[in-house]
Amino acid sequence: MTRCIGILLYPDFQLLDAAGPITAFEIAGRMAGDAYALTLLSRDGGSIRSSAGIVLDTTGVRDAGPLDTLIVVGGDGSRNAMHCPDLRAFLRARTNDTRRLCSVCSGAFLLAAASLLDGRRATTHWQRAEEFIRLFPHVRVDPDAIHIQDGAVWTSAGISAGIDLALALIGDDLGDALSRRVAQQMVVFHRRPGGQSQFSALLEMGGGEGRFTELLGWIRSHLHNRLTVETLADRMAMSPRNFTRTFRLSVGMSPAKAVERLRLEAARERVEHSDTPIETIAANAGFHNPERMRRAFLRAFGQPPQAMRRNASAM
Repeated sequence: MTRCIGILLYPDFQLLDAAGPITAFEIAGRMAGDAYALTLLSRDGGSIRSSAGIVLDTTGVRDAGPLDTLIVVGGDGSRNAMHCPDLRAFLRARTNDTRRLCSVCSGAFLLAAASLLDGRRATTHWQRAEEFIRLFPHVRVDPDAIHIQDGAVWTSAGISAGIDLALALIGDDLGDALSRRVAQQMVVFHRRPGGQSQFSALLEMGGGEGRFTELLGWIRSHLHNRLTVETLADRMAMSPRNFTRTFRLSVGMSPAKAVERLRLEAARERVEHSDTPIETIAANAGFHNPERMRRAFLRAFGQPPQAMRRNASAM
């Protein structure tokens, strides 16, 4: 059976939001004997220019045939696209005959504007999460997840997370073994768990505008310490209240959440790439005991440290 995957584009879309999933489905289709057929869609069809200036040819939504899965990409143009009545009507109509509706990055804004995320859990790029929450208060937003499935609707975080989403969809269709082969062919990590934090991207960008870059580095070097808001605020020569407010605005999460994510990042690295006992890793990462770390892993990654170590060893 060949499944038709529709990729919805609009002017100033993010190229990798489309190219990542397209490549994953193309490789999976070859491996599984024409398992997928891909079609690029836009409101009126024709050439659609990405924010990078690269142009892709599309079919108009009125001429779109049956779809198994519809993926809405993100990009700067999503701010205009979400106000397009034709695109909103198309998305709403497709809920009746499409098995899965998906979004990459700020493509979630289009699904939400069409009222398709009301009451659902969803995610988007961390930089636009506050705007999303303000515009769509009826959506249960998790701004830290890589991707989320809520029934027939799947949403994912920014840019490269579209590849994670595609691998998860492929695994859902064709099994985990084939999804793993696709990831190996693409030379990417095999299916980062949907609940894994986006926080690594924040670290690479220095915590938003960079005001807390040095502090984040200091935290990473002192994870075994008790890192209270008062301790961190004192290091920045700020009052706890002002520090908490400013940190959240700059980094996109509370100081406590950031500390936990840094602890999780450090612990996960050692769990997957060393033979260090779990108890020692928990202590060095500041969790103090294995049970506390296990609960944190379940919240963030959906599986305990021991399972992640076994999975990493199997790769």
